[in-house]
Amino acid sequence: MDAHDLSALYRRYIDCLNRRDWDCLGDFVAHDVVHNDRPFGLAGYRAMLEQDVRDIPDLRFEIELLVAEPLVIASRLRFDCTPRQDFLGLPVNGRRIAFSENVFYAWRGGKIARVWSIIDKAAIEAQLS
Repeated sequence: MDAHDLSALYRRYIDCLNRRDWDCLGDFVAHDVVHNDRPFGLAGYRAMLEQDVRDIPDLRFEIELLVAEPLVIASRLRFDCTPRQDFLGLPVNGRRIAFSENVFYAWRGGKIARVWSIIDKAAIEAQLS
């Protein structure tokens, strides 16, 4: 798979997340996916995303930056949302916040096999102060 095809596949994955089409998540995510060095598996990954949406009903994934090369994607995702309660241990409690997530994906067999993710918590803290 070349960089162009991988980029298009990733955009379809993000669309799947934004549509909350959890039944299609396995089209993009490997059954043994690992997230931040924790072996989640597809069921755990789906549960994490479903919980994110319960905690943040207006959650929407927006690609701000995307770099693709065969088998690896680096993406900066932008969020502008309203978490219902605490978020990352911060008392957001229904306030609208904007932040970014830097995330790397390793692909295997056309699916996401590993994810490394870091959320800009400092940006959230600055908005709450």
